[in-house]
Amino acid sequence: LFNADLSNGIFPQGVWSSHDGIITATKDEALWSKKTYHNFIVDLEFKNAKGTNSGVFVHGSDMKKWTENSVEIQIADDFDSEWANSPPSWQCAAIFGHQAATKHIVKKPGEWNHYSITCIGRKIWVVLNGELVNTCDMSLYTSAQTNPDGTKIPAWLSKPLASIELEGHVGFQGKHAGAPIYFRNIRIKELD
Repeated sequence: LFNADLSNGIFPQGVWSSHDGIITATKDEALWSKKTYHNFIVDLEFKNAKGTNSGVFVHGSDMKKWTENSVEIQIADDFDSEWANSPPSWQCAAIFGHQAATKHIVKKPGEWNHYSITCIGRKIWVVLNGELVNTCDMSLYTSAQTNPDGTKIPAWLSKPLASIELEGHVGFQGKHAGAPIYFRNIRIKELD
């Protein structure tokens, strides 16, 4: 998805870097693809630190107001007490704020994990470490306040998933809440 020097990425100067194929950030600023995508598979590896809270963004139609104009597939250190005790839709492999993963199989901090995220129309499939752990039909999410299962949606996610534009950038959250995140081998394949 990105050149080795990140020259085809969009991010604030000096925040993101790539060394020996590992991409990381010094601040909580996103790294975005210059190109937009509609139907695709994004495949990558990520490594958490203690307390990591990050994510992969899909369908990012507005990079300045990304919270309400993209969908976040959560990355979190579910072994850390803050994230282990957070709502299930805030834990690793969740569609953040909307739908929890069916299993908790993220590896401990310091170990590499593998994500394969498929987006076709309004559906998203999340495979973590070789297992399908989330299947989301965005068209069922017609409210910005309450999910179909009755749980509350965080206030900053102010646009229903059913109305999110599908053509958009792919993004990655930087160093959030003081804990770093590491990415490598990010690849994307467009689908018909």
